[in-house]
Amino acid sequence: MTQSSPPRPGVWKRSLRLIAILLAIWFTASLGLGVLLAEPLNRIWVGGFPLGFWFAQQGAILIFLVLLLVNAIAMDRIERDADRSEDTEDPS
Repeated sequence: MTQSSPPRPGVWKRSLRLIAILLAIWFTASLGLGVLLAEPLNRIWVGGFPLGFWFAQQGAILIFLVLLLVNAIAMDRIERDADRSEDTEDPS
């Protein structure tokens, strides 16, 4: 078993900012569009169902899955950038 190094401050800050942005998008999509704005959205129909109902049932879940993919790609990029910056630092 390998020991992991402590989180680097730059990586930690970028990760927390990414998580906060993604949670805000998820909150807006699930609660905002699926619950709070359901009545105005129900005036629009998609596939035979009101848009507010669609967001509450499928839309929030699909947005969550997209956000998971975005999180994985962005975290990979953050880690890769951090590893690159460590490689270029002068050890002396």
